[in-house]
Amino acid sequence: MGCVSETTSSPLPSADRPDIAVRLRDALLGASFTADGLLDLLGAPAYAALARSETVPALRATRGDTPLETLVRLFLLQQPVPHARVADVLPVDACLEAGWLTRTGGDEVAATVDVRPYGGPGGEDWFIVSDLGCAVGGAGGIGSHDEGVVLGVGGASTTLAGITVRTPVASALDLGTGSGIQALHAAQHATRVTATDLNPRALHITALTLALSGAPAADLRQGSLFEPVRDGETFDLIVSNPPFVISPGARLTYRDGGMAGDDLCRSLVQEAGERLNEGGFAQFLANWQHVEGEDWQDRLRSWLPRGCDAWIVQREVQDITQYAELWLRDAGDHRGDPAEYQARYDAWLDEFEARKVKAVGFGWITLRRTGAAEPTLTVEEWPHPVEQPLGDTVRAHFERLDYLRSHDDAALLAAHFKLAGEVVQEQVGLPGAEDPEHVVLRQHRGMRRATKVDTVGAGFAGVCDGTLSAGRILDAIAQLMGEDPVVLRDRTPAQIRLLVEQGFLDPA
Repeated sequence: MGCVSETTSSPLPSADRPDIAVRLRDALLGASFTADGLLDLLGAPAYAALARSETVPALRATRGDTPLETLVRLFLLQQPVPHARVADVLPVDACLEAGWLTRTGGDEVAATVDVRPYGGPGGEDWFIVSDLGCAVGGAGGIGSHDEGVVLGVGGASTTLAGITVRTPVASALDLGTGSGIQALHAAQHATRVTATDLNPRALHITALTLALSGAPAADLRQGSLFEPVRDGETFDLIVSNPPFVISPGARLTYRDGGMAGDDLCRSLVQEAGERLNEGGFAQFLANWQHVEGEDWQDRLRSWLPRGCDAWIVQREVQDITQYAELWLRDAGDHRGDPAEYQARYDAWLDEFEARKVKAVGFGWITLRRTGAAEPTLTVEEWPHPVEQPLGDTVRAHFERLDYLRSHDDAALLAAHFKLAGEVVQEQVGLPGAEDPEHVVLRQHRGMRRATKVDTVGAGFAGVCDGTLSAGRILDAIAQLMGEDPVVLRDRTPAQIRLLVEQGFLDPA
């Protein structure tokens, strides 16, 4: 989440000149100032370096005077460029008038904001606006102590965008919109988008991001968490990449929650339920404390609102020293006075020790409003690689929960199933052994899960093609294995439920 920035009092382009934003967008696209165009110009190594906030390779790759090189130096590398050279590419006077550019010493102009090409999921050419030098999130160690800065696209932003369910909806809410990335995605499938942020500068930049990307304007509201949401107002989709960092105090508004411990994330989750329409999704990134003597899964279960199914995935755990170092580096504290750095480090550890926190977890929380009498809560740890985007996988997970809730064991045995696509079987055992020690089913799509099954489970999954009912398949397996079919029918539904829940089997 780190960045270097001009002061937050530096002027921003006008958000009331959509005509100039349209002209600027046309000029950027005309010069191939797109994600694909950048990759072609810079090459993969320089492009990747830019994502790490390293600019030297990109500076070396833009020594020429083509329109695209001019735009890269102007908007991505924040270098002053001669007025005449920019005039060959952009409507320079209009951009100066609207505040996208400013005059510097001599006959040069400079960008007032960072404008970064961003490829949409359908191949759209979008542009994310952020404060100068703040386009790349993550702990790059370049830090800013300016709490009002607005960051651009980082790993957390793209993770949340990738896991979000993208079905068409009437209304979507982006809490803590920042530079507007989630609002931009939501605008593609929501009739009405509301975006909130405590920082008025973020709302201004969100308006610029949407306008420059050719997206409809959002309903922008200032305030913390659900404060700007009116009484009784509900949504079909709520997304938030909140300031989830657990820190002593709220030094940096763009990342530090400002509440004790993980209370901000807890409040966000607890309050979301009543803001969702039936069937609506709320999806968040969050940090949570691992407290001595407390099961972290129980802690998260206590956060969940009534009337909602929930799926919580812990993706990473850091001990308190790793966590403190990560975010101290994010703010650039390690580059300053060593004594001050040590004092801040001490303050983080004092805070964690006072709360008996031994580690911090990071992950995804998805809620879905349901009318079911007994909502289903799934809390799991899955630190392994997944295949983004995962929105369809998330939606399918909750659809399978509905299916399992409505099918008792007898209905399950009467149902027909198909093995999901790209599932393979692995047998694990000693070389030369007659039988494997265990059999593993592994997915190569979505969550890329792996699960152990017994011989019956492996055989059952292998012949599921939708033709025969589950009961008929088990009867055939019982006959082959010389087992009692009644006993097999009685003990196997639990295994079938697990395979359906985890996405190895699909109802046919």
